[in-house]
Amino acid sequence: MPKVRILLADDHTLVAEAIKRLLEPEYHVVGVVADGRSLLREVAALKPDVAIVDLNMPMLNGIDASKQLKALYPALKIVVLTMNEDAEIAAETMRTWASGYLLKKSAGSELVKAIQEVLRGGKYVTPALREQLMEISSREPRVSDTGRELTPRQREVLQLLAEGHTMKEAAAILNVATRTVAFHKYRIMQDFGLSNNSDLLRFAMKQRVVNQT
Repeated sequence: MPKVRILLADDHTLVAEAIKRLLEPEYHVVGVVADGRSLLREVAALKPDVAIVDLNMPMLNGIDASKQLKALYPALKIVVLTMNEDAEIAAETMRTWASGYLLKKSAGSELVKAIQEVLRGGKYVTPALREQLMEISSREPRVSDTGRELTPRQREVLQLLAEGHTMKEAAAILNVATRTVAFHKYRIMQDFGLSNNSDLLRFAMKQRVVNQT
């Protein structure tokens, strides 16, 4: 019987290599990527059964990349492995696209347990966050403060600009015209009342498209 195929997405090379060594005796680690755009490309090329994804990655964060992946490949199991202990984020990912949510401080055996659980069709949340997630799931869904939501393309543009890319560089990464990026930036700043690039960066952090640390 062929081994389960796993793709790792983490921009910390030492972490990714340690995970690969942990899993390879039992699973086939088909690749390691360091940003969300590479994750999209390699899932299409390598067809893994499971993707282990960090949330905070450059170019395209793990949240937005994973949303795209789940829409394209519904059968793909996505397990979050992150330092982010925000239970609200964990709850949202588990509600929408993730099959598992673990912290990087978790033991290696917990990651193996999570993979086994999601392959059986279940879901796995690290014990450190389970109680908080149960409380959150019992609440009413949160409503946006402004009533507006960023489009997926706006989130992509926002992340690239917040990471310090110029509009020309962002356009090249997204394979669109520079004026298209400028238009999206203008609409974001207009719709959300932003005045300058500092406001844009703070807004990007609030929207969780870039890491606050």
